[in-house]
Amino acid sequence: MTMSEFINYFQYNAVVTLSTFFISLFVLVLHYTTKGKSTSRWFSTQRASLLKPRTYIRLFTHALGHSDWGHFSRNFSTILLLGPLIEEKYGSINLLIMFLITAFLAGVVNFIIGKSNMKGASCLTYMLIVLSAFANFDGTKIPLTLVLIILFYIVNEIIDFRKKDNIAHYSHLIGALCGVVFGIICINSDLIEFFIK
Repeated sequence: MTMSEFINYFQYNAVVTLSTFFISLFVLVLHYTTKGKSTSRWFSTQRASLLKPRTYIRLFTHALGHSDWGHFSRNFSTILLLGPLIEEKYGSINLLIMFLITAFLAGVVNFIIGKSNMKGASCLTYMLIVLSAFANFDGTKIPLTLVLIILFYIVNEIIDFRKKDNIAHYSHLIGALCGVVFGIICINSDLIEFFIK
């Protein structure tokens, strides 16, 4: 078997999900190579001067940075599980829009109220978890799975909100709330059409 035949067995089946994974993996390698300097400089967000262009870039790129392999693998084990399903249902462009909006909102909130560097794709993870509960919601009856997911994930984050455990629980909440909003929007229309109208 040649290398090209071997490669042909694999399919790049979820463009946005897999691209996010590979970019984040590259960022993690950079993190280890630069002893955290690249992540601190470009892939985390905190209060900084509004006159620096990097401040605005990091409002998005913080979702690609992770503190270590454990942090990375916890987020991407869920993203790789749910991302392709969501991407197939709503489309790659819609998922990219959802990722960008969720990362931006989490970054802005951390910029305003955060007291430390925030990094990681957990906001995207929580958005996907909640959004996945909308997968079979037709707009008439509320799926019990949606209610239970909201109870388990959102209520748990509210309870943990005041814990001093170096986790940005508000980022998880923002991700979950984005999942709810995107789910409601996508029931009635395409996300792209919603933003273009």
